[in-house]
Amino acid sequence: MNPYICDADEFYVNVNLNTEMELPNNRDTVLHFFEQMKKGFPELRNFYTRENGDLVLEGDKDQESYRWLAIEPRRLCSGQMNPPSLEDAFRQHEMVLDLAPHLLTISLLDCEALDVMFGFDFNYDGNHDEVVAVALGVGTGMEGLFELPQAQVINYEPSLTLALNESCQLQCRLAIETRTNAYQVRTREFGDDQISVYFTVRQYWGSGPDQSFLESLRRQREVGEELLLQAVIPRIVRPLAQVIASR
Repeated sequence: MNPYICDADEFYVNVNLNTEMELPNNRDTVLHFFEQMKKGFPELRNFYTRENGDLVLEGDKDQESYRWLAIEPRRLCSGQMNPPSLEDAFRQHEMVLDLAPHLLTISLLDCEALDVMFGFDFNYDGNHDEVVAVALGVGTGMEGLFELPQAQVINYEPSLTLALNESCQLQCRLAIETRTNAYQVRTREFGDDQISVYFTVRQYWGSGPDQSFLESLRRQREVGEELLLQAVIPRIVRPLAQVIASR
């Protein structure tokens, strides 16, 4: 069972392999890679090309839980929305990283970075930035600004990046994205957009860690889940959910 599915309206786990060179986009290579992925996950049935040229294979987006893959010019992406378990999501990600080196000719030398991203979306029909400020605070140095007459928060998207080793090649980043603008705050006509919390564990290669993509993925997953349980869920995700529920 997915332990995080109850903490937000939507939860997803994405993996991005960023490359130094452009990925192949010829017909035979792309279709063969996607066909192999479809054998492992038959629900991946919808293939199309975005206007910008990205190649996408995805499941039924009308379902609560669905998978997707994308080949961009210099990035290979894999994701699952609302996975029933983390193992279910990472089974897909591991297959992608197992097939990609051979079928898409991606080598460790070509890799810029590997990202493992845990995402949380919250539905809120109101001022997103104000909710984030109330839930997480703005720090003692800026609290006095709230005392200004008629002050309203219209832009507050905190983010933080930390190096997790001495070489700074293993990093984590927490970022919050709000989708409220000044017009909506002024008119009180809010849309149905979501507040998003992104927590990413990134491994840069450069001179490179002495490990395979799969070994790095498993290590990044371990680090990510530990930090989620230790800090992100109790101090970011749940306080935000509680403030939204109280409105």
